[in-house]
Amino acid sequence: MDLNCCTGNAAKYDNIKNLVKQKSEGPLKGILVYSEDQVVFCDFNSDTHPSPLDAGASIALNNHFVKFILWFDNEFGYSNRVVDLMIYKASKE
Repeated sequence: MDLNCCTGNAAKYDNIKNLVKQKSEGPLKGILVYSEDQVVFCDFNSDTHPSPLDAGASIALNNHFVKFILWFDNEFGYSNRVVDLMIYKASKE
């Protein structure tokens, strides 16, 4: 899956990658995984993350437009997020 982002303010790609990496290690830990390794979809078999971000394949087209590449063929990760959603919904009833 590619996710195209247009920023309001100019930003260097390395700064954006660092921010995403910080979030994956902080408040989004367990949800977002950040990888700079050369990976393919089978590297994420049995991974609980729904869409691992491939920083090595992602690019900045300019200081306002970034194209992130995420591995989305991950049924196990998706299933884990569905369980999270069901637990959340049950806690609100």
